Amino acid sequence: MDAETVRRICLSFPHTTEKIQWGDNLVFKVGGKIYAILALEPGDAWLTLKSTEEDSAALVERPGIVPAPYLARAHWIAVESPAALMPDEVKRLLRRSYDRVVEKLPQKRRAHWGAKTSRR
Repeated sequence: MDAETVRRICLSFPHTTEKIQWGDNLVFKVGGKIYAILALEPGDAWLTLKSTEEDSAALVERPGIVPAPYLARAHWIAVESPAALMPDEVKRLLRRSYDRVVEKLPQKRRAHWGAKTSRR
């Protein structure tokens, strides 16, 4: 899976924004909170995302997936290369990361988004 495919997946989630941060990372946010970080240049991690405690424990047992530096205590994982996961797994994990962040957003914001969406 390439960076453009990851970008398309992330931008398909409602209210997602993207921004280049920390030099060469494409950061995806919802409600101003990060849910995925995609490295645009080769480095230690290709994709970093939020996970559940249970999922992160299982995922880091797999080759090419490690606890994310500085973020592991919050159950973030770092995928070292696109080959570490199948494309459908990447899509599923991105959606779970997005959903976990949305769940933590203030109820007022989520309700406002729901009202805007239902008017369309």
